[in-house]
Amino acid sequence: MGLQISEIIPKQAIEFSELKGKTLAVDASNIIYQFLSTIRQPDGTPLQDSNGKITSHLSGLFYRNISLMSEGIKLVYVFDGKPPELKHGTNKKRSDIKKQAIEKYEKAKAKEDVEEMGKYAKQTVSLTPEIAEESKELLEAMGIQCVQSPGEAEAQASHMANKGLVYAVASQDYDSLLFQATRLIQNLTLARKRKTISGWVSVNPEIIDLQKVLNTLQIEQDQLICLGILVGSDYNPGGIKGIGQKKALDIVRKFKYPVKIFESIEEQLMSLPEEKRFDWQKIFELFHKPNVKDVEISSPKIDEDKVRKILIKREFSENRINSALDRLMKAKEEGKQRKLF
Repeated sequence: MGLQISEIIPKQAIEFSELKGKTLAVDASNIIYQFLSTIRQPDGTPLQDSNGKITSHLSGLFYRNISLMSEGIKLVYVFDGKPPELKHGTNKKRSDIKKQAIEKYEKAKAKEDVEEMGKYAKQTVSLTPEIAEESKELLEAMGIQCVQSPGEAEAQASHMANKGLVYAVASQDYDSLLFQATRLIQNLTLARKRKTISGWVSVNPEIIDLQKVLNTLQIEQDQLICLGILVGSDYNPGGIKGIGQKKALDIVRKFKYPVKIFESIEEQLMSLPEEKRFDWQKIFELFHKPNVKDVEISSPKIDEDKVRKILIKREFSENRINSALDRLMKAKEEGKQRKLF
């Protein structure tokens, strides 16, 4: 579902040139979901090979990453491990939304309403273990390191940023800030426009600096975690009814300490339906001490033959593959020269 705090978070638009030579930890599931939901036909059908196997993720990962690497950006993809028990509520909610979307898609299909089909098809996305493994195989063949997190990918990526192993976390979600990622990069796409309900809007990469966030909001890290819990995180979807971003900020500023903060809203917490009540201390601990591991950053060797084998097998154009691989090899060589310089 993602943490909804965009209204109060200071961010700054940047150019891709400002990321040149920097390493970013990418939340793999976050970006793969984007590809699965957006790289589709007008009626919502994902890209597929002749056997009906989805290829949207492979197309996105191959061409998007080569474009980013051509800008001088180094990427490390971080994959989810076992989710905490507390995330069960979020996963169930996502599953329910998906079921409803499938029903609406089938109704739209029966009416041959292509626009409605496209709308609901995007909400039926599933990142299967097979898709995750295919993604890892292609990324590693492209010379992109993949890190398997023991727990949440965002927590692992944030740990890597916090330790200085990478410059920033690349994700559309704000949860990384609660996991103490020093920097968060959003809109890591070369597309300059994005279609929304109200029309097309301009899109630029944006950087969010954790220390600037804390300074601007005039709070400490523990207060930021509490703020996230109040508005609702993946571990307590919906948060406290009636407490939005700005009100949550007022509360954490006023009461300062976690115990005092949650004492102040105890009555509201207990008035929630039983299935929506939560233990704030357990959630706080998940953000404070997530399940992560120490890793080393490496640069796998590009295996052009393997890339071709993976993509040609899934019926990608060999000419387009070769053209893109030429760009990839050029980007890798330029990266080596920058490092030597």
